[in-house]
Amino acid sequence: MRITFLPLLLLSLLAVSPARADLRITRDHGGYVTEYKAKYERIRDRKERVIIDGICNSACTMVFGIVPMNKVCVTPRASLGFHQAYYDKAFTFGIKITSSEGTSDLMSYYPQPVKDWIRRNGGLTTEMKKIKNGKDMWKIVDPCPEEF
Repeated sequence: MRITFLPLLLLSLLAVSPARADLRITRDHGGYVTEYKAKYERIRDRKERVIIDGICNSACTMVFGIVPMNKVCVTPRASLGFHQAYYDKAFTFGIKITSSEGTSDLMSYYPQPVKDWIRRNGGLTTEMKKIKNGKDMWKIVDPCPEEF
C-alpha cells in the first residue's frame, strides 16, 4: 500500500500561510476615523490591495494615506468624496458639528496629490466634494488593470 503525503503537505501549507485578499470598495460612505485607521493599517500590514470600484467617501478616503499607493487602484465606477470631519452625533445630540482637530488629523493622512486637489477645489467644507473617475482622479491614484 502506497501513502501519498502531497495532499497533507498542501493542506498544512494552506493552514499556516496567511490568506491574502483584495478589499473591493463599492459603496463606502465613511464612518469613524479611528476605525478606518485600524482597518487600513491591517490591510497595509498584510500587504493587500485595495480596489475602489464605486463610492469611497469621507473616512474611506484615508486609504490614500495609509495603504501604499502602489496597492490602491480605481475602476471606471470609482468616485471619491471629501468633507470636513464631524464630531460624533451621539456626543452632539444628533447635530453635525465640524471638528477642526479632526479635519486636521484627516488632512495629515492624505498624500500631496489629494491635498492639492482639495486646495484647488476650495478646501474641505461641510459639503461633500467629489471626484469622479478621470484625469483628476488619476493624478491621485492609478486606474486598475483591466482584469479587475
